[in-house]
Amino acid sequence: MDQTCIETYCQILRQELVPAMGCTEPIAVAYAAALARETLGALPERVELRASGNIIKNVKSVVVPNTGGLEGLEAAVAAGLAAGKAELQLQVLSQVTPEQQDGIRAFLDRNAIQVLPADTDQLFDILLTLEGGGHTARVRIAGYHTNVVLVEKDGAVLTEKTVAPVGTAKEGFDRLNVKDILDFAQNADLAPITDLLERQIEMNSAISRAGLTQSWGACIGRTLLDMHGEDVMIRAKAAAAAGSDARMSGCELPVVIVSGSGNQGMTASLPVITFAEHLGKSHQELLRALTLSDLLTLHLKSGIGPLSAYCGAVCAGCSAGAAIAWLHGGDYEAVTQTLSNGLAIVSGIVCDGAKPSCAAKIASAVEAGLMGWQMYLHGHSFHPGEGIVGECIEETIRNVGRLGREGMKETDREILRIMTGC
Repeated sequence: MDQTCIETYCQILRQELVPAMGCTEPIAVAYAAALARETLGALPERVELRASGNIIKNVKSVVVPNTGGLEGLEAAVAAGLAAGKAELQLQVLSQVTPEQQDGIRAFLDRNAIQVLPADTDQLFDILLTLEGGGHTARVRIAGYHTNVVLVEKDGAVLTEKTVAPVGTAKEGFDRLNVKDILDFAQNADLAPITDLLERQIEMNSAISRAGLTQSWGACIGRTLLDMHGEDVMIRAKAAAAAGSDARMSGCELPVVIVSGSGNQGMTASLPVITFAEHLGKSHQELLRALTLSDLLTLHLKSGIGPLSAYCGAVCAGCSAGAAIAWLHGGDYEAVTQTLSNGLAIVSGIVCDGAKPSCAAKIASAVEAGLMGWQMYLHGHSFHPGEGIVGECIEETIRNVGRLGREGMKETDREILRIMTGC
């Protein structure tokens, strides 16, 4: 790899491996609300939220952390307005006090929040308008969770950025490919990103333990262990599922996200951590395996876009399987065949919003990644031309991106109609 590519990969990981508390879509709404309140200078008397369909879908059924169990867009807006700290971005609700929780409920009781669908081509779009004390403030976040493209007070523009067209890859993502990702993970000096990876291990392991030891959501992680015991393959699935059990149901522990998603961040990391511990791998080998899984997930997801009807956990679960193959001594062929096999198995899982059942989908995605690896070990693979499987791994990844980005557009709209009763 040339030095520019190495620096690009490090920058991508610094940009993407960030901590977030709570499901990232409601947290992005809360962030917009906190920033809008700071711009207005006071709590508003009237609030209008316009959100794209995927935001509505992903916020509808998930608990907003530090609100005492409240769900939905109105709760996310109220939390950001009454208690959010905008400077904390995706940890905007991490410092909410019990007294502020009362303030969140009090603001909701005022029925001052109107939620409307946004007239937008963007899959990720949040536009918040506040009115109060004779003043107005508007904040728009579009494209991804912290991309503030408009801040306005009383009609005066304070911040404005051009919104990239739908389908535009983030800077540097066009340099991602499986061959270079594997080369980077195996050979690059990881010192510039070690702190990111160690934070990923610490935070994601902590919320997984919470999911396994406490009663969160549908308890998918605990159910897996109760049904199937302590085999390492079961523990790998349970670890990732348990983190989602906790996070989707309001656990206030932060996670390190991947591709804007905590569920993807946990799915890409926790099975790999479980296998590395089981195999007695060194800390450096664990860091390299995590780097491989994280970058493969980002590569897969970049062709799909930030939000889609294609379940992002599939990308992360199959990438984790490929990293586990590498931990067992697998080479480029093992990594690519594991990845291709896994994607061929579970690319039909749809995203119908963030909620407790995400944990079960995560378990299925990790299972597919592990099955893809086992298939390779036994000399079996799916062949080019069978469904979405291409002539090479990069073609398969392009096919997955096309499926998620273009093929599932109507599926996405129908899921939203089902969820909203329209």
